Amino acid sequence: MSADTIILAHGLWMMGSEMSLLKRRLRAAGFHVVQFRYRMVTRHLDFNAEKFAAFITKHAAGRTHLIGHSLGGVLALQTLRAHAGLPIGKVICLGSPLRDSTAGRRFMNLPMGKAWLGKTLPEAVFDNPLGEWDGPQQVGVIAGTRAFGLGRVISAIPRPHDGMVAVSETCLPGITDHLEVHVGHTGLVLSREVANQCVEFLQHGRFSR
Repeated sequence: MSADTIILAHGLWMMGSEMSLLKRRLRAAGFHVVQFRYRMVTRHLDFNAEKFAAFITKHAAGRTHLIGHSLGGVLALQTLRAHAGLPIGKVICLGSPLRDSTAGRRFMNLPMGKAWLGKTLPEAVFDNPLGEWDGPQQVGVIAGTRAFGLGRVISAIPRPHDGMVAVSETCLPGITDHLEVHVGHTGLVLSREVANQCVEFLQHGRFSR
């Protein structure tokens, strides 16, 4: 049984309860799992990165890894870029718009869209994009290909996509491995297959095929 610690980070407009099933499956695989929560609408990227770094420092135990869903994956990498030396081994991003967000850009043009989208996502994805990954951590990305979600209603997202994020928007240069799974955006944290692939990457540094 693994004694590794996993810190989960939720996505936009979420509070972490949607990751409960993933959390249970990871715990069943032998991991110690904790949930990081943050306010992405009212708080800036720098504030949330500082808060995440402090949370990591407090909860890191043994080998510690991060799994972020959607914006949570972007925040994880932005935090590690801003706070070098954090004790993190591997990072998994689930449906994270690491390169851009077509849905996010279109949403900002809707009435009240900019206010609803908040501060962290535009700063993390549009204003200060990651560009590439050159940190010491191994990064695995799982992208959904089932076009089911709010994004497809408000925007013509490049195919394939998960209903919110295009697969091409998850393909950040410099990552260790990338996998496509036929689930929707929220389905990424509900899927048993995705949970199993997370365990595979954390244990072996690669997804299974």
